Amino acid sequence: MTSSYELVGVSSRSGAAVARSVLLLVVVASGAAPAPARAQTVAKTTQKRAALHLASTPWSPFTNEAGKPRFAIDLVHAALERLGISEETTIVPEGTLTPALLEGKFDGSPAVWRTTEREEGLAYSKPYLENRLVLVARKGYDVSAPRLAALDGKRIAIVDGFAYGDELERKGAKGPVYVSSSTVEESVEKVLAGDADYALLDELVVQYLLTSYPEQTKAHLAIGSEPLVFRSLHFAVRRKVPGAQSIVDRFDAEVTKMIADHTYHQLLRLGWIEADVDGDGRMEVVPASDAAGEAPPVRRYELVTVSGPPEPDSKARFYLGGSVYEGWANVPDRYKVIAKDKTAWGSQVAPVFSIKW
Repeated sequence: MTSSYELVGVSSRSGAAVARSVLLLVVVASGAAPAPARAQTVAKTTQKRAALHLASTPWSPFTNEAGKPRFAIDLVHAALERLGISEETTIVPEGTLTPALLEGKFDGSPAVWRTTEREEGLAYSKPYLENRLVLVARKGYDVSAPRLAALDGKRIAIVDGFAYGDELERKGAKGPVYVSSSTVEESVEKVLAGDADYALLDELVVQYLLTSYPEQTKAHLAIGSEPLVFRSLHFAVRRKVPGAQSIVDRFDAEVTKMIADHTYHQLLRLGWIEADVDGDGRMEVVPASDAAGEAPPVRRYELVTVSGPPEPDSKARFYLGGSVYEGWANVPDRYKVIAKDKTAWGSQVAPVFSIKW
């Protein structure tokens, strides 16, 4: 099956898990087996893959220490575990990841942006997520700026330590003033208090705000519709790791399976996503559960940016129960139900962020 993120056209756009061994149960028939056969059996059953020692910088809620929101790391760990590959991830300070990877201190990273400096030494997965940064302001503010340079003199809250990319690194006579904050919550609260004109937030973070605080978000915040910064997010393995490209290729295929069986939604806490799950080069709208609800989604999350606006529900292709249906009207009624005791992504969880409104 072709990966869901292999065929979309990108328009522009970055804890410690317990290492485990795969235990194989060998059933030996009574009586002595011939020596060559016995040796062959032992060889097959004792094959183990050494743990991948991975590293990442902090970027909440995508990467972080164990016990804190780190959805990208959790997704990559889950995919590797499904493949029988043990792993562990260390969080390192911003600015130290690339040298550590290129020097061989780690085997790769669960969540990394592509750069020219890293390209030669790393085998990259296809993008399993995309960081799309949008402007968020108090209600009534203009959030239509096409680029950061157009916000001359405006105060933009950004989180310390986050690698926002080259766009924020460019210095010039004109441009915004960046206001430091320690967390996403603090960035939003600085906007609400008037200590910053805007916050620069990932589109997925905005989705979490809309899901956790729908009324407060709509009442108090204005959200930009066009991202100002795009960076695709990848799993990467050092090319010198034995079987590096094979690991990456198997990871790509496994992520597609995780989308189809709803594991991806649950790990990233998403109700609906757009992806190509059947490998035909066209996008399907995939719910977090086959109990999809009585109406089509108000919002759906694109894994990576595609050209043009999303298809209307009359033309969108919906993937439910292992089949694709052209248009919401053609989705069978047995899927147009919802489990009332669960969230849209199929589990009971606390909000990702705690905002003081």
